[in-house]
Parts: sequence; C-alpha cells; structure tokens
Amino acid sequence: MTEAYDVEAVRRDFPILARRVGAYPLTYLDSGNTSQKPAQVVDAIADHYLAHNANVARAMHVLGAEATAAFEGARTAVAAFIGASRSEEVVFTKNASEALNLAAHTLSAPLGPGDEIVVSVMEHHSNIVPWQLACQRTGATLRWFDVTEDGRLDLEAADREGLINERTKVVSIAWVSNVLGTINPVSQVAAMAHAVGAVMVVDASQGVPQLPTSVADLGCDLLAFTGHKICGPTGIGVLWGRYDLLDSLPPFLGGGEMIEVVRMTGSTFAPPPYRFEAGTPPIAQAVGLHAAIEYVSAIGMDRIAAHEQELTAYALAEMQKVRGLRILGPTEAVDRGGAISFTLEGVHPHDVMQMLDSRGIAIRGGHHCARPLHDRLGVQSSCRASLYLYTTYAEIDRLVEGLDYTGSFFSGRLATTGGAR
Repeated sequence: MTEAYDVEAVRRDFPILARRVGAYPLTYLDSGNTSQKPAQVVDAIADHYLAHNANVARAMHVLGAEATAAFEGARTAVAAFIGASRSEEVVFTKNASEALNLAAHTLSAPLGPGDEIVVSVMEHHSNIVPWQLACQRTGATLRWFDVTEDGRLDLEAADREGLINERTKVVSIAWVSNVLGTINPVSQVAAMAHAVGAVMVVDASQGVPQLPTSVADLGCDLLAFTGHKICGPTGIGVLWGRYDLLDSLPPFLGGGEMIEVVRMTGSTFAPPPYRFEAGTPPIAQAVGLHAAIEYVSAIGMDRIAAHEQELTAYALAEMQKVRGLRILGPTEAVDRGGAISFTLEGVHPHDVMQMLDSRGIAIRGGHHCARPLHDRLGVQSSCRASLYLYTTYAEIDRLVEGLDYTGSFFSGRLATTGGAR
C-alpha cells in the first residue's frame, strides 16, 4: 500500500463500514455495484434540503438563487474533475443509463440502412440495449468487438475483419469493464473511430471513480458516468460532450427549461446543456455529487488508483490459491481495475454469495448486467468482488478465507479436512 495512503482514516468517514453482520464485521466488496457514501456527502445533501431547498432556474427569491448557484457549482466541479473545456459541456441525467440512452437516441437520428454502430461484447447492458433500439429505429447495423481469451478487446481481429470502416458512424465502448476489470485502450479506439469520421462514446461508469480522468486524453466525443459509484448519491449521472457536438444534437426529452420559445405551432430549444435537461433536475443529487468529487479530489485520484491497483494485485494472487476458483478476465493487475469476477467449481454463484453474506462479506452474484459477455465466456453467471478506496488487505483475506470455506462446504471436504486448502 502507498505509504501516504491512510485507509483507516478514509474508513472513518464511512460510518456504515463500522457495521457488523451478526458476529462478523461488514466486509463490503460490492463497490462496482454502488460505492458507500462518506459522511461529508450525506451532510451536504442534508444541508441543502434543510437550509437551501428550492427549484433551480425558476424561483427569483433567495432560496432559488442559492439552489441554482449550488446546482451550477456542481456542474463546474464536474467539468473541472474530468478535464472538460467548459461547464456547458456537462449534462446532468438521472444515471449513466439515461446518459447513454440520450447519446444513442440523438446520435442515431440521422442514421439509416447501411450505417453501422460498433460496441463490444464486454459492455454493460446500458451500452448495448440503447444501440440495439437505435438500430431497430433506423435500420442501421450493430457490430461489436470480440474479446481475447484473457479478457482484452480483440483489436487484431477487429482490424482483420474491418470492424471499424467507412460505414461506421458511432463507436461506444466501456473504459473499464464492470465484469473483467479490463481497462480498454480508449484513446486507440477513438483514433480508429475518428479516422473514418465516427463519433466516439465512452461508458466511464467504472473508470471515473477509479482513475484520474481527462476527456481530452481519452480522445472521446461523449462520455457517460454515474454519481453513485464515486461516493455520490443515486439519482444522478453525467453526460459530457464536446460542445460543438452537443450543439448539433436534437433534444432527447421535452418539457420545461429545455426550450427557448414555445408556441402551439412549434418550439425552439435552449442551447446545451439545458436542451437535454427537461423538467426539474436532480438538484440535491448534484449537490451530493459535488461533495463526492471534492472528497475524492482531496484524497487524490492518483492515490486512490494506486491503492486500488495494489489491492487488486494482492487479491488476484490470493484468490488464485483457492481450489477450483477461476478468474474471468486478466489474472494480473496490468491495465486492470478493481472488479474481479470469478467462478467456484461446483458451486452456483448465488450460493457463493449467500455463504459469504452469512460471514458478513458482501459481493455480487449473477451476470452483472453483462449477459452477452458471460455467454461469450461460456458461463451462465459469476461472482464479483469489487474494491474501492476504503478496501483493506484484511478484507481481501476475509474474502479468501470465506471462499475456502465455501468451496470446502459444498465439496464435502469440511468433514474430512476441516476446510483447509
């Protein structure tokens, strides 16, 4: 662990981590699903509701001005955090799924038969289904990157098959896989997309919480992420886009505040980002996201990334000692995030999850909203342990011990060996 990183001090900011589950301490290893929230974020949301609550951009009284300043302050903070050139490039949505649906709906408006959209087989359903719907609406064709046996994007096969070509209009991939943990070469794929005039979209839901983020370095045109995976509240997501691109896109939802003038004969629409923020936005959630960004920034995203990298390397090494355990994706902590999916021979993932939960260890079992990837890997479902800025080595040890116990219990080894490896 990085010497300057004080994980115990970090954990003190998260009261929930002091909980016990029966006789066991809570071991929360499901941060890829949703992160826990520090007291600073909860306090910021409570303060907004208790002292500054009002609607934004409508009320001209003191509370309205305070709420609007807080909401737009959050937009400015997000823009700085991801390296946007201006705050108007940040659109608030209710989650990353809505952000990706916004992208798919608006980018596909001019598409038709013969056009192609490219995703990958490792995508979350939120970055597959919206593009499938877009293809159904327009007659465009959906194509996808395959993965190699070690869980990387198969760039060689993509090049050999001409996956990205003059018919490609949109390429949309995850920065970090929520199942495999793979960190994808987004800037390289973006260069391939731009070479044929395609728009590059990035699902950064697993990347922004873990890694220092620069939209310029990634080379993307649109980027989506969600607040609840980066210590913020649920109910808020972000779509960043190049301003000139956003300005060229049609509205996604209609309603109040996304318009300039409304007449019964037709309407004109506001400039970005307001064109894409119909109705009352997630105001308190934006305040919470702002507090979360301030929290992780004070720790340092580079230090968070280093902490998670070291823990991931340790977890991969220790978990591979468990009899019958198979890791899905890269087995070394190289270009890899802190989501570790695995199967345990002879034990259904739901049984693994329940056995670990009985020992206070929270992981996820299922297909993690990535069924096509599981089909590609030849497994019905898997377990996933996902680490974050508050995870400790002791928690990894508890996980490994729990997996040992679970494997022994279901194989019958407990009766004869006492559950030893």
